[in-house]
Amino acid sequence: MSDETTPGEDAWKVTFFGPRAQIQAALVAHEDAFDWDPEIVLAGSEIAEDFPDDWRLEAWLSHAPSAEDLSAMRALFADYAPEAHVEHLPPTDWVTLSQAGVEPIREGPFYVHTADHPPLNQPGVRNFVIPASLAFGTGQHATTAGCLAMLATMKRRGVVVRNIADIGTGTGLLTFAAMHLWPMARAMASDIDPVCGPVVADNAEANGVRMGDGNGRMAMVIAPGMAHPLLRASAPYDLLIANILAGPLVELAPDFAGAVVPGGNILLSGLLTTQEPAVRAAYTRAGLRLAARMTRGDWSILWLRRRRFGGVRPSQVGVLPEWSKRW
Repeated sequence: MSDETTPGEDAWKVTFFGPRAQIQAALVAHEDAFDWDPEIVLAGSEIAEDFPDDWRLEAWLSHAPSAEDLSAMRALFADYAPEAHVEHLPPTDWVTLSQAGVEPIREGPFYVHTADHPPLNQPGVRNFVIPASLAFGTGQHATTAGCLAMLATMKRRGVVVRNIADIGTGTGLLTFAAMHLWPMARAMASDIDPVCGPVVADNAEANGVRMGDGNGRMAMVIAPGMAHPLLRASAPYDLLIANILAGPLVELAPDFAGAVVPGGNILLSGLLTTQEPAVRAAYTRAGLRLAARMTRGDWSILWLRRRRFGGVRPSQVGVLPEWSKRW
């Protein structure tokens, strides 16, 4: 996930105000809008902590919104659309501005901060310096922070990992965290957004994470879902992480299930609690069971485990997964 506006360019913002349920329903509708213009970036959030049911939906564009743009935004609201507030934003270095307001977070053994904040010098704490960037995943979003906490829970419960996949890696943070917990594992990270390639490389260098192939190293590819030869060749995985969106999580359930070993682990987030039943149903059908879950605000974080046989005959273990035949 990435912000499509370039630092220093003009930008426009369109804001809709409404109750939480209405804004969240619009976000769900956005996931199902397959013809959505990728240059229109959406985000929903509460307006103030004191009024948790008052939300806003914000859309950012690199051009003045056209009538077609506004019509597409209004169509996300089922019954009626709130008034659209259009604002022209002056040229601004959004990366620098956002980084100035990013506070460090602490999740389990992890301390995530920008260069504006010093590392936390405490025993047992792994510091990650992750600058604000065009890539998603600085640790500030509840889903990323929740995934960090769930990874620590997996380690604490004795999960052993030798091979990691992180689908939709963004900044690379979740890959880095998993490699810290299982330092001899090999990791494969991917993202659909080309901007993430250099971002991950820079962040890996800044945090002492080795790139490349082999134990204790990570490789990075640009691809949607599992659609890359290296992702398929590196399977099966002991741990697959996907902090993306509910729609793709449901669609990719069979591919993800086929990409992990029997007894392997899948960590999912990017889904609202209202979307959790549909996501869990898709993975149950794919032969996975729930190991643990947590919520962060309106977001769910799910730890699933593939059944050791779960419809796959023992003789099939190690056979090339079915999804690989489609590429």
